[in-house]
Amino acid sequence: MIFRLDERLVFPDPELADEDGLLAVGGDLSTGRLLLAYQHGIFPWYSDDTPILWYSPHERFVLYPGELKISKSMRQVLRSGKFTVTMNTAFADVIKACSLVPREGQDGTWITDDMINAYVELHRQGYAHSVEVWQQGELAGGLYGVHAGQVFCGESMFSKVSNASKTALIALCQTGNYNLIDCQVHTEHLESMGAKMISRQQYMAELRK
Repeated sequence: MIFRLDERLVFPDPELADEDGLLAVGGDLSTGRLLLAYQHGIFPWYSDDTPILWYSPHERFVLYPGELKISKSMRQVLRSGKFTVTMNTAFADVIKACSLVPREGQDGTWITDDMINAYVELHRQGYAHSVEVWQQGELAGGLYGVHAGQVFCGESMFSKVSNASKTALIALCQTGNYNLIDCQVHTEHLESMGAKMISRQQYMAELRK
Protein backbone atom coordinates (compact mmCIF):
# COMPACT_ATOMS: atom_id res chain seq x y z
CA MET A 1 0.00 0.00 0.00
CA ILE A 2 1.47 3.35 -1.09
CA PHE A 3 0.47 6.30 1.10
CA ARG A 4 -0.65 9.61 -0.35
CA LEU A 5 0.70 12.61 1.55
CA ASP A 6 -1.21 15.84 2.14
CA GLU A 7 -0.24 19.17 3.70
CA ARG A 8 0.46 17.58 7.11
CA LEU A 9 4.12 17.02 7.93
CA VAL A 10 3.90 13.31 8.61
CA PHE A 11 5.23 10.12 7.03
CA PRO A 12 4.08 6.53 7.46
CA ASP A 13 6.32 3.97 9.15
CA PRO A 14 9.24 3.22 6.76
CA GLU A 15 8.66 -0.50 7.40
CA LEU A 16 5.49 -0.15 5.30
CA ALA A 17 7.44 0.57 2.09
CA ASP A 18 6.82 -1.81 -0.81
CA GLU A 19 9.40 -4.27 -2.15
CA ASP A 20 11.05 -1.50 -4.20
CA GLY A 21 11.27 0.77 -1.17
CA LEU A 22 8.47 3.09 -2.34
CA LEU A 23 6.66 4.41 0.72
CA ALA A 24 4.59 7.45 -0.20
CA VAL A 25 3.60 9.82 -2.98
CA GLY A 26 2.78 13.53 -3.02
CA GLY A 27 3.47 16.23 -0.47
CA ASP A 28 6.07 18.89 -1.18
CA LEU A 29 9.78 19.63 -0.93
CA SER A 30 9.57 22.11 1.93
CA THR A 31 12.52 22.27 4.30
CA GLY A 32 10.44 20.88 7.16
CA ARG A 33 9.22 17.88 5.18
CA LEU A 34 12.65 17.07 3.77
CA LEU A 35 14.28 17.19 7.21
CA LEU A 36 11.54 14.98 8.66
CA ALA A 37 12.08 12.52 5.82
CA TYR A 38 15.83 12.24 6.28
CA GLN A 39 15.46 11.88 10.04
CA HIS A 40 13.33 8.79 9.38
CA GLY A 41 15.42 7.20 6.64
CA ILE A 42 13.25 8.47 3.78
CA PHE A 43 14.26 10.42 0.69
CA PRO A 44 12.56 11.80 -2.46
CA TRP A 45 13.41 10.31 -5.86
CA TYR A 46 11.27 11.10 -8.88
CA SER A 47 11.31 12.77 -12.30
CA ASP A 48 9.56 15.70 -13.96
CA ASP A 49 6.76 13.51 -15.32
CA THR A 50 5.81 11.92 -11.98
CA PRO A 51 4.53 13.21 -8.64
CA ILE A 52 7.01 13.36 -5.75
CA LEU A 53 7.90 9.80 -4.73
CA TRP A 54 9.33 9.00 -1.30
CA TYR A 55 11.52 5.94 -0.72
CA SER A 56 12.86 3.97 2.22
CA PRO A 57 14.76 0.97 0.78
CA HIS A 58 14.93 -2.31 2.67
CA GLU A 59 18.72 -2.18 2.35
CA ARG A 60 21.04 0.82 2.27
CA PHE A 61 24.40 1.10 0.53
CA VAL A 62 26.59 2.88 3.07
CA LEU A 63 30.17 3.71 3.90
CA TYR A 64 31.56 3.84 7.42
CA PRO A 65 34.37 6.45 7.29
CA GLY A 66 36.55 4.27 9.49
CA GLU A 67 36.32 1.50 6.88
CA LEU A 68 37.30 3.72 3.95
CA LYS A 69 39.73 2.02 1.55
CA ILE A 70 42.12 4.26 -0.38
CA SER A 71 44.05 2.50 -3.12
CA LYS A 72 47.76 3.04 -3.65
CA SER A 73 47.11 4.85 -6.93
CA MET A 74 44.52 7.09 -5.24
CA ARG A 75 46.99 7.94 -2.49
CA GLN A 76 49.39 9.07 -5.20
CA VAL A 77 46.67 11.29 -6.68
CA LEU A 78 46.02 12.87 -3.27
CA ARG A 79 49.74 13.48 -2.69
CA SER A 80 50.23 14.98 -6.13
CA GLY A 81 48.40 18.16 -5.23
CA LYS A 82 46.55 18.22 -8.56
CA PHE A 83 43.26 18.94 -6.76
CA THR A 84 42.17 21.56 -4.25
CA VAL A 85 39.23 20.66 -1.99
CA THR A 86 36.74 23.08 -0.44
CA MET A 87 33.44 22.61 1.38
CA ASN A 88 30.21 24.59 1.09
CA THR A 89 31.69 27.20 -1.23
CA ALA A 90 29.79 26.35 -4.44
CA PHE A 91 26.76 24.29 -3.45
CA ALA A 92 24.52 25.48 -6.30
CA ASP A 93 27.24 24.78 -8.87
CA VAL A 94 27.74 21.25 -7.52
CA ILE A 95 24.06 20.27 -7.54
CA LYS A 96 23.59 21.70 -11.04
CA ALA A 97 26.64 19.78 -12.28
CA CYS A 98 25.23 16.60 -10.70
CA SER A 99 21.94 17.15 -12.52
CA LEU A 100 23.73 17.11 -15.88
CA VAL A 101 25.53 13.79 -15.41
CA PRO A 102 24.13 10.99 -17.63
CA ARG A 103 22.97 8.05 -15.49
CA GLU A 104 23.00 4.49 -16.75
CA GLY A 105 19.46 3.20 -17.24
CA GLN A 106 17.90 6.62 -16.67
CA ASP A 107 16.21 8.92 -19.14
CA GLY A 108 17.01 12.46 -18.06
CA THR A 109 17.69 13.39 -14.46
CA TRP A 110 15.90 12.97 -11.14
CA ILE A 111 17.50 16.24 -9.96
CA THR A 112 14.71 18.46 -11.25
CA ASP A 113 14.58 22.25 -11.00
CA ASP A 114 12.26 21.89 -8.00
CA MET A 115 14.78 19.57 -6.34
CA ILE A 116 17.62 22.00 -7.02
CA ASN A 117 15.68 24.90 -5.51
CA ALA A 118 14.67 22.84 -2.45
CA TYR A 119 18.20 21.65 -1.70
CA VAL A 120 19.73 25.07 -2.28
CA GLU A 121 17.32 26.31 0.39
CA LEU A 122 18.33 23.41 2.67
CA HIS A 123 21.93 24.49 2.16
CA ARG A 124 21.05 28.12 2.91
CA GLN A 125 19.59 26.98 6.22
CA GLY A 126 22.65 24.89 7.06
CA TYR A 127 21.26 21.37 6.52
CA ALA A 128 22.71 20.47 3.10
CA HIS A 129 26.41 20.49 2.33
CA SER A 130 28.73 20.21 -0.63
CA VAL A 131 32.32 19.16 -1.20
CA GLU A 132 34.01 20.83 -4.17
CA VAL A 133 37.11 19.57 -5.97
CA TRP A 134 38.98 22.12 -8.07
CA GLN A 135 41.69 21.82 -10.69
CA GLN A 136 43.38 24.98 -11.90
CA GLY A 137 40.48 27.09 -10.69
CA GLU A 138 37.81 25.00 -12.44
CA LEU A 139 35.25 22.79 -10.71
CA ALA A 140 36.43 19.26 -11.51
CA GLY A 141 34.09 17.23 -9.31
CA GLY A 142 32.13 17.17 -6.10
CA LEU A 143 29.22 15.83 -4.11
CA TYR A 144 26.32 17.08 -2.03
CA GLY A 145 23.99 15.71 0.60
CA VAL A 146 22.04 16.32 3.78
CA HIS A 147 23.13 15.68 7.36
CA ALA A 148 20.83 13.88 9.76
CA GLY A 149 22.69 13.89 13.06
CA GLN A 150 25.98 12.11 12.43
CA VAL A 151 24.73 10.47 9.24
CA PHE A 152 25.53 12.17 5.93
CA CYS A 153 22.85 11.32 3.38
CA GLY A 154 24.72 11.58 0.10
CA GLU A 155 22.49 12.65 -2.76
CA SER A 156 24.74 12.74 -5.81
CA MET A 157 28.29 13.24 -7.02
CA PHE A 158 29.93 14.16 -10.30
CA SER A 159 33.36 14.06 -11.85
CA LYS A 160 34.61 15.97 -14.88
CA VAL A 161 38.17 14.81 -14.25
CA SER A 162 39.22 11.27 -13.33
CA ASN A 163 39.34 10.69 -9.55
CA ALA A 164 37.73 14.03 -8.67
CA SER A 165 34.59 12.54 -7.12
CA LYS A 166 36.67 9.99 -5.20
CA THR A 167 38.73 12.87 -3.83
CA ALA A 168 35.51 14.57 -2.68
CA LEU A 169 34.30 11.43 -0.89
CA ILE A 170 37.66 10.89 0.82
CA ALA A 171 37.66 14.49 1.99
CA LEU A 172 34.15 14.05 3.40
CA CYS A 173 35.17 10.90 5.28
CA GLN A 174 38.22 12.62 6.72
CA THR A 175 36.27 15.53 8.23
CA GLY A 176 35.43 13.35 11.23
CA ASN A 177 31.92 14.82 11.28
CA TYR A 178 30.00 11.67 10.39
CA ASN A 179 29.69 8.11 11.67
CA LEU A 180 28.04 6.93 8.46
CA ILE A 181 27.72 8.07 4.86
CA ASP A 182 24.58 6.91 3.06
CA CYS A 183 25.57 6.32 -0.57
CA GLN A 184 22.03 5.18 -1.52
CA VAL A 185 22.83 3.62 -4.91
CA HIS A 186 25.32 0.78 -5.33
CA THR A 187 28.30 1.41 -7.61
CA GLU A 188 31.37 -0.73 -8.06
CA HIS A 189 33.76 2.13 -7.43
CA LEU A 190 32.10 2.96 -4.10
CA GLU A 191 32.17 -0.72 -3.15
CA SER A 192 35.90 -0.76 -3.93
CA MET A 193 36.28 2.10 -1.43
CA GLY A 194 34.61 0.11 1.36
CA ALA A 195 30.89 0.80 0.94
CA LYS A 196 28.52 -2.08 1.74
CA MET A 197 24.87 -2.98 2.15
CA ILE A 198 23.19 -2.84 5.55
CA SER A 199 19.58 -3.47 6.53
CA ARG A 200 17.04 -0.73 7.05
CA GLN A 201 16.94 -1.68 10.72
CA GLN A 202 20.68 -1.16 11.10
CA TYR A 203 20.47 2.11 9.19
CA MET A 204 17.67 3.36 11.43
CA ALA A 205 19.74 2.44 14.48
CA GLU A 206 22.54 4.66 13.13
CA LEU A 207 20.07 7.51 12.65
CA ARG A 208 18.80 7.15 16.22
CA LYS A 209 22.35 7.60 17.53
